[in-house]
Amino acid sequence: MDVVRTVADLRRRLPLDAGPRGSCALVPTMGNLHEGHLDLVRVAKARGGRVAVSIFVNPLQFAPSEDFDRYPRTFEADLEKLGALGVDVVYAPTVAEMYPEPQTVRVVPPPALTDILEGAVRPGFFTGVATVVAKLFLMVRPAVAVFGKKDYQQLRVVEAMVRQLSMGVEIVGVETARADDGLALSSRNGYLTAAERAEAAALRRSLVSAAASLRAGESIGGVEADAAGALTGRGWHVDYVAVRRRSDLAEPQPGDPLVIVAAAKLGATRLIDNIEV
Repeated sequence: MDVVRTVADLRRRLPLDAGPRGSCALVPTMGNLHEGHLDLVRVAKARGGRVAVSIFVNPLQFAPSEDFDRYPRTFEADLEKLGALGVDVVYAPTVAEMYPEPQTVRVVPPPALTDILEGAVRPGFFTGVATVVAKLFLMVRPAVAVFGKKDYQQLRVVEAMVRQLSMGVEIVGVETARADDGLALSSRNGYLTAAERAEAAALRRSLVSAAASLRAGESIGGVEADAAGALTGRGWHVDYVAVRRRSDLAEPQPGDPLVIVAAAKLGATRLIDNIEV
């Protein structure tokens, strides 16, 4: 496994003339890898050909009040895990390599998709995500990129960007990896105290209950209010619990496939999750 830090070295390791463009799959990450990330790598490996994993904590997607400086960084442990899975290339650029000059050119996804839910709570977040993902695609030049469904809105933003900008990268979404009690695996789970970790599974349980209520014919507004109220009653600070159309997270119309998305803070830790209905 090669670890490369610069675009020039990346191009030497993954030249376009080394084989069909379809032979390279990219898994973008911010490191601190857990089993969910490794599931993405396994899916990429199953596609055949070379696998590249990027590790880059992207400052453009963190607000000044967020956890960029304390975001967990476990680079050596990450390399050990990726080596065991047979990854071909780890691309780990510095901030200066990724942004050698002020990044005044940015990818701004459609407001209808990004000014809601996560975007309403974290203004500018999806512009930072779209910009860094676009740059990674230009640097690595993959044919396939693999993302987890836990970050459901992010997945839809990336799909829209690739589709509208004709990037020619196939986006593969992978089901959320979970702990035994249902909690979605996340690098930020490490912030939880022992008591908070025991409580954290309530987020998933609230979504499972909400999905059952929807299937039983309860109104969308009632389901959203009940789920948010149940979490608030347990001491969570709820940013949103929302029933949306899967394809673009718009308000659903009758017959639309649905997803329930939620974000809430438990103590100082903000968690997100979703369930397709």
